[in-house]
Amino acid sequence: MTKARTTAVLLAATWLGVYPVHADPAPVPPAPAESSWQFSAIEENDSGILSTDKHYTQGERFSLLSSPLAAGWRSDLFGFAGPLFPDSGGQERRFDWIALGQSIFTPENLKANPPDPKDRSYAGWLYTGAALLQQNGNGLTDLELLAGMVGPAALGEEVQNDWHQFIGISGGQGWHDQLKNEPGLALSYERRLRLEQPLGGGFAADIVPELGITAGNVFTYGSGGALLRIGRHLDADYGPTRIRPGPSGTDWFNEKSFDGCEGFDCLGFYAFGGVEGRAVAHNIFLDGNTFASSRRVDKKPLVGDLAGGFSVFWKSAARFDFGLLSRTKEFYGQQGEDSYWGMRAAFHW
Repeated sequence: MTKARTTAVLLAATWLGVYPVHADPAPVPPAPAESSWQFSAIEENDSGILSTDKHYTQGERFSLLSSPLAAGWRSDLFGFAGPLFPDSGGQERRFDWIALGQSIFTPENLKANPPDPKDRSYAGWLYTGAALLQQNGNGLTDLELLAGMVGPAALGEEVQNDWHQFIGISGGQGWHDQLKNEPGLALSYERRLRLEQPLGGGFAADIVPELGITAGNVFTYGSGGALLRIGRHLDADYGPTRIRPGPSGTDWFNEKSFDGCEGFDCLGFYAFGGVEGRAVAHNIFLDGNTFASSRRVDKKPLVGDLAGGFSVFWKSAARFDFGLLSRTKEFYGQQGEDSYWGMRAAFHW
């Protein structure tokens, strides 16, 4: 190739941008971190494994947990909450969208029509909401607002009786006596602290004490309790999520717990046991409607829960939780304590 022809080829390549002409090209700015979410689905039920069908009989909840928040409107929400979220300079914040939840309550005898006036009412609670989560060191702060409907609009009758019809058993016969339609709100604020003791070999034990308060026309109570856990990668969360009320962690998940992990070290798991006590000022599912006449029972002011189970997760990609819960009597005249099981599946989305 002649010198003139070679020069022409190089000039053309340079013009088309396919030939490097600078020894030190301008640095390319790093791509911004992609936003990601963790999807969680919870199912709680007192039938099947425990062979009962009464009181708090079924609950489900679907939520989306954000990645750590950068500047933006969701992060600005923490500023509106003021002193509820102390700014230490090293906190990590996340937004948790409770996309949809439903809880169903019935009396013990589903065949009685009309229902037993000494037993709790039929009721449904359909809601959506959001939570602000902030971690400072080994502490987690949670501010959650749920809003929805209590009464026929919550579709409790349709969900229970259609499912019972599908599996070939009779449904509740007294749903016509359920609580009346009422908009519902529940605002909760909780603080948790994780205290860990390494056990060697990658295993550890910790205790997660919590204090909280919930206020609204659905629930108003103060709560306190603790979870005890033994396993691996306990710093990934603060315990499994359960539907309020009950001894629970949150949807919070810390992917940094798995930085640099390989093979078996990417597997996290733990067994847990927990207790929670509540001083209950108001429970619409026992006290009845706030603004209309409805059935009611005399609630007990103090209620306690005992829970146990296990969690297993592969990094932030997927997890599964399972637990059993026993609850003390919630109203005077209640026949026996209540128990139910709960499970949660989550994956990175």
